Amino acid sequence: MAERHSIAVFGAAGYAGSLAARLLWRHPGFELRTVTSRSDVGRRLDDVYPHHRVPLTLEELDLERHADGLEAAVVAYPHGAAAPLVAQLRERGVRVVDLSADFRLRDLATYEEWYRAHPEPGLIEQAVYGLPELYRAQLAGCELVANPGCYPTATILALAPLASATLLADVVVDAKSGVSGAGRGASDKTHFVSVDENVNAYGVPRHRHTPEIEQELAARGNPLRITFTPHLLPLDQGELVSCYVTLSDPQRTTAEIEALYRDAYAGEPFIELATEPAGVRAVRETNICRISLHRDERTGRVIVFAAIDNLWKGTASQALQNLNLMFGLPESEGIA
Repeated sequence: MAERHSIAVFGAAGYAGSLAARLLWRHPGFELRTVTSRSDVGRRLDDVYPHHRVPLTLEELDLERHADGLEAAVVAYPHGAAAPLVAQLRERGVRVVDLSADFRLRDLATYEEWYRAHPEPGLIEQAVYGLPELYRAQLAGCELVANPGCYPTATILALAPLASATLLADVVVDAKSGVSGAGRGASDKTHFVSVDENVNAYGVPRHRHTPEIEQELAARGNPLRITFTPHLLPLDQGELVSCYVTLSDPQRTTAEIEALYRDAYAGEPFIELATEPAGVRAVRETNICRISLHRDERTGRVIVFAAIDNLWKGTASQALQNLNLMFGLPESEGIA
C-alpha cells in the first residue's frame, strides 16, 4: 500500500472544515491525524456532525505538537484569522490549502480595500489560486493554495471561456446560495425564522467576492467591472449563478460560443455542459459544476447558468481536488 500523507484540518468544527475532515478521513492517500476547533474542544467530530462519521476528538490548536511530522493542512479559519496560522505552518514546511480569502487576491491594496489590513502580505505571491480547471499546472506540487470562494468558483467557471475570447463587454451576475454559505456561526439573518419562505439579497452594492471574480476574468485577458448580487435561499446547501452577458462582438454565432465552452472544458472531470439550466439538486454533494449556455436572440445577450454545491465544489471537495494535485495523486481520488 502506498504511503499516506499526514494531514490536519484546523477549524474542523465549521461546515466547510467538517466536510473536509470527512473527505480526508476516507481518502486513501491521506492520513487525517488532527482536527482542531476553537469552540468545541474535547468533543468528537462525529458528535458535532454525526453524518460525517469522523471519530476524532476536536483539539485546541497546539502547533508545537500538531505540526510535528505534518505534511499538509487545510485551514478553515475566518478571513484575517487564517493568515497568521498559514504563515506559522509554512515556516514549518507544511503545505497548506487555505479556505479563507486571505490569499485569493493578488493585489495587497485590493485585499485591504475589501477586507482589512493584511496580517501576512509576504505570503500573497506564494499562493496559487485553487481553481484546478484554470490553474492545474501551477497547482501541481505547489506549497500554498488559496481555495476560491464558492460564488467565484461558479461565476468564473461560467464566464472563463468568454473571457478567454475577450467577449465580455458587460456582465451582471445574479447569484443564489443556501444558508450554509454563511457559516456555522452566522447571524440572525440566516436563522430559520428569517430564511424560511423568504429570499433576500445581501452584500449590496459591494460584495467582497466581486474583486476576486474580476481578478480572474482579467487574468483570462478580459478586464472589466461586473455587477454581482448574491441572494440567500431557504436551502441548507447549493448554489446557482445566473450570468447575463453583453458580448463585445455581437456577431459571434451561438454555435461559435458553444464551441468555446466545449473546447475549454473538454476532458474536465468535474465540469458538465448541459442544454437546460441545472437546479442545485443536480449537483448536491458532488464536486461537479454544471453549466448551461443560452442566447437571447432578441437582446443579443448570452445567459450562462452554473450550479454547484457550495460546500463541495464551492469549498471542501475543491480543497481535496487541490490537495490531490499538490501531492501528485489522481485528481478525483477521494472525491468521486
